[in-house]
Amino acid sequence: MELERILPFFENKTILVTGATGFLAKVFVEKILRAQPNVKKLYLLLRTSDNKSATQRFRNEILGKDLFMVLRNSLGANLESFISKRVTPISGDVCDENLGIKDCTLREEMWKEIDIVLNSAATTNFDERYDVALGINTYGALHVLSFAQNCVKLKVLLHVSTAYVCVEKGGNILESPFYMGDTLKGTSKLDINAEKELVKEYLDRLQAQGATNEAIISTMKDFGIERAKLYGWSNTYTYTKAMGEMLLGKFNQNLPLVIIRPTMVTSTYKEPFSGWIEGTRTIDGVISAYAKGKLECFTAHPKSILDIIPADMVVNSMIVAMVAHANKSSQIIFHVGSSLRNPMKLYTLKEFLFRYFTRNPWIGKNGKSIKVGKGTVFSSMTRFHAYMAIRYKLPLKVLWLANEVLCQYYRDMYIDRMRKVKVGMRLVELYKTYVFFTGRFDDSNTEKLRVAARESDADVHLFDFDPKCIDWEDYIMNTHIPGLIKYSMKP
Repeated sequence: MELERILPFFENKTILVTGATGFLAKVFVEKILRAQPNVKKLYLLLRTSDNKSATQRFRNEILGKDLFMVLRNSLGANLESFISKRVTPISGDVCDENLGIKDCTLREEMWKEIDIVLNSAATTNFDERYDVALGINTYGALHVLSFAQNCVKLKVLLHVSTAYVCVEKGGNILESPFYMGDTLKGTSKLDINAEKELVKEYLDRLQAQGATNEAIISTMKDFGIERAKLYGWSNTYTYTKAMGEMLLGKFNQNLPLVIIRPTMVTSTYKEPFSGWIEGTRTIDGVISAYAKGKLECFTAHPKSILDIIPADMVVNSMIVAMVAHANKSSQIIFHVGSSLRNPMKLYTLKEFLFRYFTRNPWIGKNGKSIKVGKGTVFSSMTRFHAYMAIRYKLPLKVLWLANEVLCQYYRDMYIDRMRKVKVGMRLVELYKTYVFFTGRFDDSNTEKLRVAARESDADVHLFDFDPKCIDWEDYIMNTHIPGLIKYSMKP
């Protein structure tokens, strides 16, 4: 694999970034602006009513974040002029044709200027309503591809997917593409256009029945999970992302196409500084709940691997992949994770959490320290369901009977506890594929990319993405959890 110099490649280049307020997109934008200040322009697509609102959203939700602290400190008073020359926020939406960019003159200008397209627009909710996930994750990918095909100077289109589009396969998971109609069950043929029509019919029927907005949201969430499971996926997110990959593979017409499949993305390892994170990502909800004493038990296979990868390493891999695959009329997939080269057991995380929050307890709203236990671990869903039946469902049954006898005296308490149990059970169902996952993501393509970078670029130390260098105990205890507490966990 040949690879030209990384930093010079981005000099005087124009880049379109979709999903610009997303976690990875922000880290990418910051890295480009800091590492290659001679980039020509970054068009950032933002979901707003107009370009003025897009600019305001850029300043509040991107540039104003602590992530850009290093850049702000280095540029000082020159920051404003630097940003205004290089960053152009654009109002648009990947769900629409032409990315929702209504200004014809602007569109034509972008098609003439853009060298690189990064599609990081996605909804990552596991149980997103089906119509929304299909619009963003599936057809959004196709709309970005169509827009990129009009860019006369285009050198590469990079699409951010997820390694978990094929997690249900287990074993050693290769960097293989999906083809139209593929399913994880290997039986029923998947028709993406038929799914789109089915969603429309479903929505029309709900609206004709006078369903409330709340009922529509709930029903469409359940519908997404139902369709995903029908074809072998565990949730709406991975299912719709897989369909997005299928459309890209089918219609890319020999465009230079890179698909990056990261695993669970976590806080930054080194750049621009250690520990920056935004929101509570896949494992972070578990960490937060445990710290606050809300998580009494875990479900996990004893051999389950927690495949996590810091955000800056993912972005470095994206940048190097763009350079390596520029102007190549083909598609390539890169797994970016740690399960093959530096695996960490899920049980290990449990031990780290216990040690960290025993030494540094979370302070509750009442000002008192929350004591955490080691937590019970259930190695099968059967054992977990038995525990839930005894610990929660039986007392709920007793409360229900008391309600019947006492004229619904405990009605509000019963409804609240029933809701919490349902939410907990739903979360376990959504995450069970991951906590019982024992496979590993093969990263042969990614390793070739690392080797090529080491052999051909003097600046490769600026773009490291080798998980072998990570000491998981040090990273989790001294970087990730402190970063999560500082930037994302709320009282």
